[in-house]
Amino acid sequence: MRGWIAGAMMMVVPAAGQPGTSTESGELTSLPAAAESGDMSVEEALWQRRSVRGYSDEPLTLEEVAQLLWSAQGISDPDQDLRTSPSAGATYPLEVDVLVTGIPELDDGVYRYHREEHGLEMRVSGDRRGELQDAAFGQTAVGDAPVVMVMSGVTARTAERYGPRAERYVHMEAGHAAQNVYLQGTALGIGGVVIGAFRDGSVSAALQLDRSEEPLYLMPLGRPPGQPN
Repeated sequence: MRGWIAGAMMMVVPAAGQPGTSTESGELTSLPAAAESGDMSVEEALWQRRSVRGYSDEPLTLEEVAQLLWSAQGISDPDQDLRTSPSAGATYPLEVDVLVTGIPELDDGVYRYHREEHGLEMRVSGDRRGELQDAAFGQTAVGDAPVVMVMSGVTARTAERYGPRAERYVHMEAGHAAQNVYLQGTALGIGGVVIGAFRDGSVSAALQLDRSEEPLYLMPLGRPPGQPN
């Protein structure tokens, strides 16, 4: 496995219990603690970052999924509840779900990332990539990737402070989080691509999103063909 992104030492709160201890709906599956440093610099990750739409059949590991989720919305300062990506007024409108397949420690399904506990809660069981691919107008990257990260926004959280400007701030925040995932994935040898063309209602139905949660990004993630683990 390629190294993590190197950078400032980051405080991480490990989840209680052993990683991958539960996949029952409504229960929390603990994730491996996020790495704090690695072999690839941020500069090198920026040079190498590309959008990748084709993936090998090899699944990602639980450790890799945990690191990718943490890079998107993980807590980097537990004392102040600060996260890995910026948020207007620290209103934190984003929710992150991940559709996973082929991970031994997890049943195939859609999971919600709980940043405070650094854990996963199953929301929908089974492989839903076909439904997401249909929702994304047949884009094959969605159906082929072993992991699809879905970012959604609850604009009302930000609107309480910023009123009508909240929508643009939420969209900006999704971009911040997605770039984190791009760079973290590059450091891990994992490719991905952000997809914004999809039917909102179909994505919401496939993931059973709350009515307040607007889907913003689909991000298929996987090892590029020929990329060694």
